[in-house]
Amino acid sequence: MNPINRILTHFPLVILDGAMATELENYGCNLNDRLWSAKILIENPELIKKVHLDYFEAGADCAITASYQATVDGYTERGLTEEEAVELIKKSVQIAVEAREEFWTEVNNKSNRPKPLVAASVGPYGAFLANGSEYRGDYSLNEDELVTFHRDRIRLLVEAGADILACETIPCLVEAKAITRVLKEFPGVYAWFSFSAKDDHHISDGDKISRCAEWLDGEEQVAAIGINCSAPHFIGSLIKEVKSQTSKPIIVYPNSGAEYDATSKTWGDGSLTDHFTANTQDWYEAGARIIGGCCRTNPEDIKAITAWARK
Repeated sequence: MNPINRILTHFPLVILDGAMATELENYGCNLNDRLWSAKILIENPELIKKVHLDYFEAGADCAITASYQATVDGYTERGLTEEEAVELIKKSVQIAVEAREEFWTEVNNKSNRPKPLVAASVGPYGAFLANGSEYRGDYSLNEDELVTFHRDRIRLLVEAGADILACETIPCLVEAKAITRVLKEFPGVYAWFSFSAKDDHHISDGDKISRCAEWLDGEEQVAAIGINCSAPHFIGSLIKEVKSQTSKPIIVYPNSGAEYDATSKTWGDGSLTDHFTANTQDWYEAGARIIGGCCRTNPEDIKAITAWARK
C-alpha cells in the first residue's frame, strides 16, 4: 500500500506542512538566490531541521524536504564538487527523517495522529532555471530530456530514505509524464503529483488539469494528484476537475494568495478574500484528502487545519 493510502485507511486527512522558505526567512535567512532554500542546506542545515520540527509540533503529518531547488548541476555551478552536491541532496532527506524521529519519540498520545511521512521534494525543471518558468511551463526540453534531468536526483532522494516523492509545482503534463517514466525505474516507490495552476481549470501551461488527472490516474506509482503553489480561490474548482477524472486521493497545498514576482524573487500582499485557513475545511468537503500550505504559509496555518481535522 502506498504511504498516503496507508494513512487514509485510518485517518480522514493527511495534514501537510507549510512553506519552508517563508519560515527560513522568518528566522533571518536571505533566500534571494538561485538555490532558494537549498542554499540553507549548505549554510545552516540545523535551521531546516528546526522548521521541520515547528511544523510537526503544529500538527503536520508530512514534512516536505528542502530539496525543491537542490540539483547536482545547481550546486556545482555554485562551486561545489559533484560529491558535495550529492551529499547535500541526500542530506535534505536525512534532516527531515532526524526531525521526524526526534519529534515522534516525544509524542505521548500517538493514537490521534499517524507517524509523519517524509516527502522528498522534486521540483520542476523550471525551479532549476530559477526564472519563474514553473509557473509557465514554457520549457525548451522534450520528454526524453526531462527524464534525464530528473533521473539522478530522484535516485538520490530514494536512496536517502524518503517515504514518498513530492513532485510539485509541475507546470506541464509532459514533465509529469517524464517523471512517471523515471518512477518505473524504482519499483515500489510512490510519488504525488501537484501542478501549478493559472486559473480554475488549467495548469500553468494552459492544459486542463482534468486531462492531467485522467492521464495520471492510470499510473500505479502515483499516490495522489492535485495542486500546489497556486491561488487559494482557484482550489475549489480545481478539486472538482481532478475528482471528475480520478479515484486517487486529491492533494492541495496552495500559497497564501500573495502574488510572486519571479524577476525580483519577492512576494506581494495577498488579497483579504484569499485568507488561507478559512478555506481548508471547504477543500476537504470538496474532496481533498491531503491538505497543507505552500509559499507564505506558516505553522499557525497548519495549526488551524489541525484544530478542525483532529476534533
